Parts: sequence; structure tokens; C-alpha cells
Amino acid sequence: MASLLNTYCRETTSWRVSPARELPPYVDPVIARWLETSPDTLVRLSEIYGSPLNIVWPHTVENNFNAMAAITAGFGIEAKFYYGVKVNKSQSLLQAAVTAGTGADVSSLQELNDAIRAGCRGNDLCATGPAKTIRFLQELILQGARIVVDSVEEMDDLIEVAKRWKSPTGRISLLLRLRPAFSHTSRFGMSSREVSAVLQKLETCNPLKIDGFHFHISGYSPVSRVNAFFDTLPLIACARSLGHSPCIIDIGGGLPVQYVEGNCYKAWLSSQTQENYRTRRVPDAFYPYGGDINAEHWLTQFLGGADPAGKRVCDALIDEGLTLCVEPGRSLANQSAISVFRVCRVRPHGDSGYVIFVEGSSFSACETWFNSEFLSDPLHIRQNSHEPPPAAKAWIAGHSCLDEDVITNRLITFKHLPEPGDLLIFANTAGYQMDLLENQFHRHPLPTRLTAVMSSRQNLIFTVDN
Repeated sequence: MASLLNTYCRETTSWRVSPARELPPYVDPVIARWLETSPDTLVRLSEIYGSPLNIVWPHTVENNFNAMAAITAGFGIEAKFYYGVKVNKSQSLLQAAVTAGTGADVSSLQELNDAIRAGCRGNDLCATGPAKTIRFLQELILQGARIVVDSVEEMDDLIEVAKRWKSPTGRISLLLRLRPAFSHTSRFGMSSREVSAVLQKLETCNPLKIDGFHFHISGYSPVSRVNAFFDTLPLIACARSLGHSPCIIDIGGGLPVQYVEGNCYKAWLSSQTQENYRTRRVPDAFYPYGGDINAEHWLTQFLGGADPAGKRVCDALIDEGLTLCVEPGRSLANQSAISVFRVCRVRPHGDSGYVIFVEGSSFSACETWFNSEFLSDPLHIRQNSHEPPPAAKAWIAGHSCLDEDVITNRLITFKHLPEPGDLLIFANTAGYQMDLLENQFHRHPLPTRLTAVMSSRQNLIFTVDN
């Protein structure tokens, strides 16, 4: 299919990028340069592969991993990062993460199989999801994967499964998931009392080895993660007193991503009113798209965080001989994809300015299904052959029969009102955005996903990601 880019085309229209105005996105330099210099190529790709079109950029994953690994190395600690396979369905991004040196965080048999296909083996595989099926547990044992035990009941299942299935190494590596006291309403993890009971139960279970503890906390506060870390340390001592040899604390995921510049984001948030939305309702909550810190800053604050006595996390890790494990989530896939929608129709819509219908649906740009908004303006690729339309405010809708099929309820200010045939490009959609809810509603095919890689001649090559 890639060869179709070289076919003769009578189209003589030229195209140009019209930048976003209010919430311009951060865009990886390689992607930004390509969009600016080769918009005609993107238009041609959308003609060949349809709309919406997702393009993933594996080089960004290695960049993200290297930046985080440099922080942990700077503190002198042992660390292991796991790419969350659930973050995105791209095999190319998963392969890039494994090649760069991450493990794989898997939550299903299918994710496990894809991680194995990418070359992940043994303890580089870590299963963190709750309520694992018996079949999943069996396969994890056979692969020698590390298993995060979410509950007493899951531990009981594992004890039974381990009687019939053997790990290739003769040992089954376990992390016990703690539910910190300040997260007592969460349905995930075990209380300290339950963890202690499991530790005592496993004293005589030879193949099952307690290698450490895991916790996961919602939100992006380094302080709460520091508190949870020090709440976990007594369990290390308890486990060692019972004859176990824990050497890991896994702090879960949720490292922040900056989608837009912070001051711009704060100014927009402070000025928004119900008039900014076609629903005349401001959403109750947003992801911190323009937060103060990125993943590297977050790691620095976490590792430098201290308990009331002044002991830092990094020092505790070194003194106790512990490895820090992290599932950074979307931050490993920061800047790793763009999603392209072709404009189908534009029409006035009363006090809400205009509505832009695109070829595609909100299932491929899913934030509105969570009663929120993707607070990063789309880039606009428009025809360059005639007088451009005036500036206008518009919201974006999908082309399904659902009234709720809305990509943005937010009114976006366009420098030039998009026209049918133009393209709207959402940047940084790899993390829980472009394919989390994708489906074949109306029997439309699933969006094509392309992988962009740089050739030895510094030319971009696009192949289907499967």
C-alpha cells in the first residue's frame, strides 16, 4: 500500500498548516517538521487509508524512556520501567519500548501475547491488573512472569494453580498489592492486615516467592506517592522477619504528561465559562493537560521526597537494597501518535457558532465519553489555493447517528473556519485516547494505524502497524 504514494495523481492543490490559537499543543520536533514541510503527504495518506487515521512514532518512546532512566540513574538507584500495554494498541510502540529496555505491564492474555511477540520474557513481564482469570494466571506462570497479587482471594487461586503449573525457573515471582490506608475506599489491593496474613500463609509455599510490594494511587501528587512508599517499608521488614526476601517496591503508574504550555493552560482554565461550550456546561474535571511538572520532574520530586524524619526515598531504596519499579502509563507514550480526521461537512449552529462534522467518531477521540474534554486544540491543514475563510468558533462532531457522538463540546477558535476536505490533527493521542473505545459502529472499519520510521537517508517511511 505504501507504494501508492508514488502513483501519479492529477491533484494540484497545495496544502498548509494553520496553527492552533488558544491551546496549541506541544508537538515532537520530528512530527512538527514533517507536518510543516509535507502536509501534502499527510493528505495523500488520508486519501489512501481513510479517516480517521492514526500515525504512531516509535522514536518518541525511546526518548521518553531515556529521559526517565536518566533521572533514576542520577539518584544512584536501581530502577525498572514497565510499558503499559493497555495504554495503546500499537505493536510498534510496544516493540519500541521493549527494544529501548522497558518491561511490559500486561493485564490480559492478549496483552501478554503481544508483549511476548515484542520479545519480552520472564520477569520483564509484569501482570498488575486485578481479578486475573485462572487461564491468565496459568500462562503467567508458564512464561515466568512477575505477578502482582491484588487480593487474598487471588492469592488462594495462585496457590492452587501453582500446584499444577510450573514456572521455567522453578520459582513464581510475586508482588503483593497494598491498599494504603488513605485509599481505603479503593476496590484494588489489600490492607496491611491482609498483606500480613498472606505473608504468613506463604511461609511454606516453596515455588511462590514474595519479591516485594506494589501499590497504585490515583492522581499525580508526588507527595501522596512518597507517603505510600514509606507506609510500605514496614512490610519489607515484616516479610524479611518471616523468611522472605523482598527486593522491590513498585509504585504503580500515573506519571504526568504536559500536552500544552502551562501558563497558556492556566490562563485558559481561569477564563472559561459556560459560553465556551455548546452544552453551556463546564465539565467538572479535566486531566491536567498543562500541569506544572512532566514525568521527569515528577520522578525527581518523588525520589527527593522525605519522611518526617528527613529520610529521602532514594536513600531508603539504597539502604534497604531495593529496586524501584514503575509503570509510567501514558508518559512513556508521550508524543507517540497523532490522529487525523477529515472534515466532512460544516454548518452554522445557532449561538454555538459552527459544527464541524468529521469522518470518524468520538470513539476514536474519547474524552467526551468521560464527561470531560481533550484540552489541546487540533492543528488544521487547509487548502492553499483560494482565499481562506474567516476566523470562527466551532465544535466538532462525529458522523454517527448518536447525538452524543461529539469529539469536542468545547468551542474552538479557528484562525480559518475549516472546510470539507480539510484535515484536523489532534497531537499526542497515543495515551488512552485514540483507540481506547474504538469500535466498528455502523460497520465502519477500525481506523488504520500507520507507523512512521526514519530511513537511513533521513526520509520518513510509513507502514501499516499490525
